[in-house]
Amino acid sequence: MPRRIYRVKPEDEGERIDRLLSAMEWAPSRAYIQKLLKNGKVFVNGSPVKASYRPEAGEEILVEEEEPEPAGVEAQPLPLAILYEDEDLIVINKPRGMVVHPAPGNRENTLVNALLAHCRELSGVGGVARPGIVHRLDKDTSGVLVAAKNDFTHLALARQFQERTMTKKYLALVHGRVSPPEGEINAPIGRHPVHRKKMAVIPSGKPAVTRYRVLEYAGPCSLLEVTLETGRTHQIRVHMQYIGHPLVGDELYGRKGEESPLTGQALHAAVLGFLHPRTGRYQEFVAPLPPEMEAAIAYYRKK
Repeated sequence: MPRRIYRVKPEDEGERIDRLLSAMEWAPSRAYIQKLLKNGKVFVNGSPVKASYRPEAGEEILVEEEEPEPAGVEAQPLPLAILYEDEDLIVINKPRGMVVHPAPGNRENTLVNALLAHCRELSGVGGVARPGIVHRLDKDTSGVLVAAKNDFTHLALARQFQERTMTKKYLALVHGRVSPPEGEINAPIGRHPVHRKKMAVIPSGKPAVTRYRVLEYAGPCSLLEVTLETGRTHQIRVHMQYIGHPLVGDELYGRKGEESPLTGQALHAAVLGFLHPRTGRYQEFVAPLPPEMEAAIAYYRKK
């Protein structure tokens, strides 16, 4: 049975536990979280709680997810750009256009399909539909992604993500010449009040902090190095739209009807650094820009 552990942060104190958990990336819906709460699968400091419970900072939440129905995920020998691999984990340079894990209507050609073919074992914390998956990148976001081969590694890496101790740097090509050339965007992000598939900057959202630095002005666009202090869904895409510089090619948050050499957002997870769960040694991995983004930057340089 998949288990998740979360220590409540000060900014989450007082939030209803069903709302708090349903806003997390792994949660498919609030109804799913409420079902777990109703079935006594959510514990705070070892005791089951109701959906209306409001946790305090420092309390530990344990979620025992119900075993999902077998998803029928099949191993597929797809190409993998492996940056590093050992007995505990594997680090991949995920290509643009690849979905991380199977979902309804998209059961094949995902990263999970490829990992199942390559690795003899993957962690089961995320359930049978998402073996080994500790974090995700959007379909059209390329770059560094780490997957776990066992539950010990999975839980240790997940804790580093939750505690924001990982190094995460992205390269983003955005519309406009961003000024000032360095800055911080501190604006809360939550579910869009109308368009439920989108996120937005809203007063009731979760704290979200993004730092950026201009690497180059490419014609009418800017190439940014972006560092995440928090890990909200679509954080970079939402924050860049919020300051008036949406990502090139972003079909959800970008400019409608734009002519772009890219399909999907121009976003690349360039650097990921973490403490190896087994050795405790800090390791950092770098993925070069994909040819599609290189071509897009060259395209705008000429404009």
